[in-house]
Amino acid sequence: MTTITSGKSKFFRKKLRKNLSYIFNLVTITFLVGLMIYIFCQKEKNLNAQTIKLNHGWGYAITNNNRIIIKQTIIPVISAYRSFQTEKEAMAVGQLVIKKLNANKSPTITKNELILLKIRL
Repeated sequence: MTTITSGKSKFFRKKLRKNLSYIFNLVTITFLVGLMIYIFCQKEKNLNAQTIKLNHGWGYAITNNNRIIIKQTIIPVISAYRSFQTEKEAMAVGQLVIKKLNANKSPTITKNELILLKIRL
């Protein structure tokens, strides 16, 4: 028994296969882009504060996965170009910066915050 297929039926199957292939490719690309965005946005924060001994005082460095992202050798906000007087002062400000970064806030330090941390200005 021989089956006869019309030209319309062949055209329909060919068109359907092409559309399904297009949809499959679109879904695959969308999935891969979504996966890449997820991977890149999930960078884990591994922030650490380290003190830095300077010639005339102390500073601090903030690292993320052992890469320095902030290096502060002078007391921020004040007009004088001075370092922290003690290692404890430098570490206190460094810890405040980490706290702000973990809360997705600007790491900017205000004069009020320095006063609250009892940093000698």
